[in-house]
Amino acid sequence: MDIATGEVHTFDNATCEFGYRESIFKKSAKGKYVIASVLFKLHKTPEFNTSYGAIQDTLKDMGVKKLSIKAVSDAVIHIRQSKLPDPAEIGNAGSFFKNPTVDKIDYEGLKTEFPSIPGYKQPGDRVKIPAAWLLDQAGWKGKTFDQIGVHKNQPLVLVNYGEGKGADIRDLAFKVRASVAEKFGIELTPEVNII
Repeated sequence: MDIATGEVHTFDNATCEFGYRESIFKKSAKGKYVIASVLFKLHKTPEFNTSYGAIQDTLKDMGVKKLSIKAVSDAVIHIRQSKLPDPAEIGNAGSFFKNPTVDKIDYEGLKTEFPSIPGYKQPGDRVKIPAAWLLDQAGWKGKTFDQIGVHKNQPLVLVNYGEGKGADIRDLAFKVRASVAEKFGIELTPEVNII
């Protein structure tokens, strides 16, 4: 629904320009619409992708012999619950930064300087680098500053221990971004909308 006019619009998949944690609703249409409903078209035969992160290891640890949608879902939930804080217990906005992508050539240069840097091939000779790894290597994991900090198990998550203000979290995010840019030459993009 268009916020200004109240008119209802329908957007197809292509118009939404979906990408990795991206869409027009985070860019050109940001703040212009309220999404009232979504229609999904699913395939009857699943295509499993277990190559990302710790999914394969978790499935193995869970004793899964045959892949199923439920098994993969359970593995992802287990991974997230082991790394992410429960918002009912500690205030947080979930993953605060997107995983950056860099040109393959730039990634190879980073690999020379930081041999253990992980990377995942992307279309167009790009490589996705886990932001959590960058933050961990920059020394942010588990750091606390009075009532705010970076989660001890997942450095992508900025947390509020109770009395922190939104401005404190914003300022911490800017410090984190600046340190990663200084150390790796990579600009992190916040996943959350800062208003």
